[in-house]
Amino acid sequence: MNSLSSFVLGAASSNNASGYSGIILIILMVALMYFFMIRPQQKQRKEHQEMMNELHPGDEVVTIGRMHGKIDSINKADRTVTLDCEGIYLTFDMVAIARVIKRADAPASEALQDNKAVASSAADSSADASADSAASEPASAASASDEQKDSEEK
Repeated sequence: MNSLSSFVLGAASSNNASGYSGIILIILMVALMYFFMIRPQQKQRKEHQEMMNELHPGDEVVTIGRMHGKIDSINKADRTVTLDCEGIYLTFDMVAIARVIKRADAPASEALQDNKAVASSAADSSADASADSAASEPASAASASDEQKDSEEK
């Protein structure tokens, strides 16, 4: 600390150009620390807070201890979450939730998409089956006529 203060005081006592360079260097170091350390942490904290505000019962989450479970209930007053871990109910602080794996409303939309996919695949398979049967009829008719010609030749 003494060397830093003597550097700043020494820079201030010398000519004006070197005095400003010392102060500019310190300001530059503080700005770099802000942009590389403080700002990303604030952004990460804000994203985590938004995630906490969007938690609902039924969401599948992972805790900071890497325990997986489904949210059973949320107590906003105490800021706690009760997780259902395969029939075992555990209570955690909300800050212990590391990430959300699947939202509670996602299965309903996935089921709707799955139903649409099944319906479209069923329509495609019926169209393929009719096309296959239409294609196989001329082939079977051609093979029957070939067999008939072979039997006539004998």
